[in-house]
Amino acid sequence: MKAAVALVSARAARALDEDLPPLLAALHERGVRAEVADWDDAQVEWAQFDVALLRSTWDYTERLPEFLVWVAGTATRTRLVNRESVVRWNADKHYLRELAMAGLPVVASTFAEAGADPAAVLAEFLAREACAEFVVKPAVGAGSRDTRRHARAAQPAALSHLRQLLDAGRCVLLQPYLPAVDTSGETALIYIDGRFSHAIRKGALLPPGAPATRALFAPEAISARAPERDELEVAQRVLAALPFETLTYARVDLIRDEAHAPRLLELELIEPSLFFAHAPQAAQRLAAATLALL
Repeated sequence: MKAAVALVSARAARALDEDLPPLLAALHERGVRAEVADWDDAQVEWAQFDVALLRSTWDYTERLPEFLVWVAGTATRTRLVNRESVVRWNADKHYLRELAMAGLPVVASTFAEAGADPAAVLAEFLAREACAEFVVKPAVGAGSRDTRRHARAAQPAALSHLRQLLDAGRCVLLQPYLPAVDTSGETALIYIDGRFSHAIRKGALLPPGAPATRALFAPEAISARAPERDELEVAQRVLAALPFETLTYARVDLIRDEAHAPRLLELELIEPSLFFAHAPQAAQRLAAATLALL
């Protein structure tokens, strides 16, 4: 009997996920019955699949409790990749605090819990961080949705943004905006089955004063990039510090600080774009890693 693999997506994401066609082709070449399935489609029988590979469930941040219920149920019916414990850990950016406490170079991160006083939170953050600009974003979020870049001199706008998120019952993350991203962009390093696969450059996503995107993700300028040695070293340190065994896929997003040292911006372990178009053999590598699980 053929192995069966579900590539788990969402209705609004299917046409936007450029990784799906090459991954489907790579699996089909190996004789696998591979299908794209929406995570919230009640008609899907997940037990028919040997693996449910999370790929573009990009609306989960707006429906996290419902998504985690689905994750728990699906994990009892098939092999969920990455695993349920990974999903729960990575779904909330509080993991950045955990990694920083472990001594890893993380972009300075301040969390404001739901119900906090936004004025006090902002005042304390600005007193601690001597940054000309900063970013306000939800702790559960993706694709730069509800994320904005604020100038230190434009505190009323920042306070309004912060209050809006907190009043909606959301936890908020504040980080200094590192100017190097405007010139050098981000470096995203992709790992498959624990081994470095390829990297891309992502251009700056947050124009000054621009409103937050309401789309699934902000428009991205992507190009291939050869990571520098210090970036590879930081990414490897981050992955080695995780409380999990080897991950089938991972993406480590780094930006450089004022001293030109790489710092972790985000660690994507649930549904990251892996940018197969910039590394032709990467889809084949993920297909092989998926089948190796069986």
